[in-house]
Amino acid sequence: MDLAATTDGRAPRTVLTIDTNGMPVGALRSAVLQLSLIYWACMFVADTILGYFIGIDPVESAPLKLVLFGAGAAMTYVMSRILLRMWGTSFPGKALLAFLMTAVAAPLMTAVDFLNYMICEYPAPVQFDRTYSGYLLIECASMLFGWCCLFMALVYCFEVSDRERRLAAVREEALGAQMRALRYQVNPHFLFNTLNSIAGLIEEGASPQAERMVLSLSNFLRTTLSLDPLHDVPLAEEIALQKEYLDIERERFSDRMAFTIDMDEDAGDVLVPSLILQPLIENAIKHGVGASKEKVAISLRARREADRLKIAIENDIPAPSGGEWRPVGTGLGLKNVADRLRARFARDGILRSGPVGDGRFRASVELPWRLA
Repeated sequence: MDLAATTDGRAPRTVLTIDTNGMPVGALRSAVLQLSLIYWACMFVADTILGYFIGIDPVESAPLKLVLFGAGAAMTYVMSRILLRMWGTSFPGKALLAFLMTAVAAPLMTAVDFLNYMICEYPAPVQFDRTYSGYLLIECASMLFGWCCLFMALVYCFEVSDRERRLAAVREEALGAQMRALRYQVNPHFLFNTLNSIAGLIEEGASPQAERMVLSLSNFLRTTLSLDPLHDVPLAEEIALQKEYLDIERERFSDRMAFTIDMDEDAGDVLVPSLILQPLIENAIKHGVGASKEKVAISLRARREADRLKIAIENDIPAPSGGEWRPVGTGLGLKNVADRLRARFARDGILRSGPVGDGRFRASVELPWRLA
């Protein structure tokens, strides 16, 4: 089956893929075969039980029934091929086609039963029983039309399943593109700030520090660009990567930046999106260390709370001049983290940020507890 996009912007339509022999490919062919075997086996058993209650010997009638239901299976095979060939028609059209084929095949199936009975009774003469043949005609028509209904339901089921699978693949691809865009948004944002720091070192005449910072930046970018945005990493690896970033910023702020890490022993194996902490630590340095002339303490804590991982990054912030703290900057870093959490975990990923206590700012991330 395939989905063909329409040119007028409407939802894709489902197209049934058929091989050169006219039969559906792959799993549908196998499912039709299994359904046919089960269907006619059930019809054989049901007819045998019914015949037993009206005085027909089930053993003696078994060969006749095998021929009859074998002919029915062959007819439904042909009917199924015709239905597939005409699958592009509307549902009423397919229902009418099934009814017409049943009207043709049921008398043929009844004739097969009568001819088979004549062969079995040969050379004894056989009289045509209108009442028995009438009941058999109704029975054959019911079985053949019932098969057509089951077959169409099976094909529709495959169409719905195939459409759901393809739409899920499209949604997953779109989500992957969104995750990549959000993750790669981190790099230009970080690069802009770091280059500003390097320019500041050059202006201050600290060329050796600027050179070391450029080398550290090169190593850091090489590592981050090799990460797959769609693959999560253990928290321990994420923090190790952030330590490399801190080595870059320490070249400029080593005299007034203190960074501490407090993490539960088992938290290091929990999976987190790669570089999810990068904007938070970057904000702590930019709006904490970069905006203050005093020594600024930055702390990272990782704790388990029930089945959740909670990571909190706190930093000192300068005292507000107007008596009330107001956010500084565009908020791009926090928005990036919030968008990535929403895209990756929906409502299971939470970002909270804001001032806490006197002169402290906290950004906390809550994720599902998932071990590597």
